[in-house]
Parts: sequence; structure tokens; C-alpha cells
Amino acid sequence: MTESPPTVNPRDGAGESGVLRVEGAKASIIFRRLLHHRIDRVWAAITEPKELETWFMVKVSRENTPGGRLEMEHPNAVHAKGRVIEWSPPRVYEYEWNLPPGPFTPEGESSVVRWELSPIKEGTMLVVTHRKLSRPTAETFSHGFKELIDRLVAHLDGAPLLLPTWMRRADATGRVG
Repeated sequence: MTESPPTVNPRDGAGESGVLRVEGAKASIIFRRLLHHRIDRVWAAITEPKELETWFMVKVSRENTPGGRLEMEHPNAVHAKGRVIEWSPPRVYEYEWNLPPGPFTPEGESSVVRWELSPIKEGTMLVVTHRKLSRPTAETFSHGFKELIDRLVAHLDGAPLLLPTWMRRADATGRVG
């Protein structure tokens, strides 16, 4: 297994850029971020469809129970499906994120995303893990997901939301990245 260390923000000690863990053909990306907001506010931001549409730029249809179906429409025409694995408000939200084979994912993807929240004195510690990704997808996502977490922070802080770099680079074919 190889692991790339996170960049540390000296202000709060939380990993800014995340960690990429590679095990053979599969990989995981892990982000840890201190959010200066109460856990219930962060939970709403990561689970409420209207809020997700604002900062995560995804339309979500979901049944909020373990085993419930989940569909996500991403802005780059990516349609992910899966099931809710764990729904434990306001601490854990875990789901499958599956893609069929396509031009940018020839073998598709069958992965798992886990959002974990822990209340701490300064607010909430967020840990996001996206595991079981193909190595090329994880390497690409490790950069883009950091920008999405930055958008979450801006959303919670009421600051302007910057368009992620990968969306600004979209070419004429509609491919993002």
C-alpha cells in the first residue's frame, strides 16, 4: 500500500488536501477537515438535497434508511446510483457510489463514500472517505474533491462559492477534468 500524506493547515491542523491510499488496482481518498460550525448544521449541509445542490453541485434522490436507494446527478453528466449503507444522524452517512462503464470510466466504478462527523470544542471534525475506487479515478478525484470540501466550508461560512477548477477546464465535448 502506498499513501500520500495530507497537507496540514497550520491554523487548525486538519488535512487540507487529503490522503490518497493505493492498494493494487484500488484506492481510497480521505479528507479530514475542521469545520467551525455545530454538528447539526454540518449534517444538514451534507445531507439536505437543496444544500447539496448548492455546494456539492449534485441533485440527490435518496431514501434515508439503510438499504434505501440513492441516485446522484452530477454536473458533468455523471449519474451515480447505489444504496444507503449507514444513516446515523448526525454522525454517519455512508452510501454506495456506482457508475456504469462509460467513456471516462471504461470499467465503471463500484465504490463507497462515508461522511463522519464528530463534535469538538471548535465545531465539527469532518472525515470523508471515498474507497474502492479504481486508482485512476481516485487520483483524479483526490484533487477535485478537495475543491468540493472547500466549497462546503464556503457554503457553511456564507462566503462566495468558487467554481471548481475541473469545471472551469471543461472542454467543448463536455468532458470535465
